[in-house]
Amino acid sequence: MDEARDAKDFGVVWTTLPDEAQAHALARAIVEAGLGACVQRQAVRSTYLWQGALCDEAEWLLSIKTVRANFEPLARFIRDHHPYTVPEIVMLPWAASTPDYAQWVLETTRRAELPAANAGSGGASHDS
Repeated sequence: MDEARDAKDFGVVWTTLPDEAQAHALARAIVEAGLGACVQRQAVRSTYLWQGALCDEAEWLLSIKTVRANFEPLARFIRDHHPYTVPEIVMLPWAASTPDYAQWVLETTRRAELPAANAGSGGASHDS
C-alpha cells in the first residue's frame, strides 16, 4: 500500500457493556461505521466503586482494533451509543504488529465516516 505505518499508529480500545445483546449491537455498529476493523467480545466480571458503593457485576468487554487517529470519533460514537453514564473508553497502543495485519486494519478503518453526533443516552449509572 502507499503508506507504511508504525505500530504506534494502531491500538485496541476497550469498553464494557452490561449484557451480550448490547455488546453485540455496539460491536457491529462500530465495524459497520468503519471505526474499528475487528471487535472481539468476551464475558468478564467487574469489581469497582461507583458513587461510594462497591459493585461486582457481569459485563461484556469489547476489544476494538483500530487506528490511533480514530480514537476521538470512536470515543464519541461509543458515548452516543452506550448505556452507561461514564463508559470505560481506554486505548492501549500496540507495541508491535505484523505488517499485513496492520495494513488490513488501516484499510478497513480508512473507510470510516464520522457519525453525526447523537444525543447522549445516559442510561445505567456506573462506569466500569
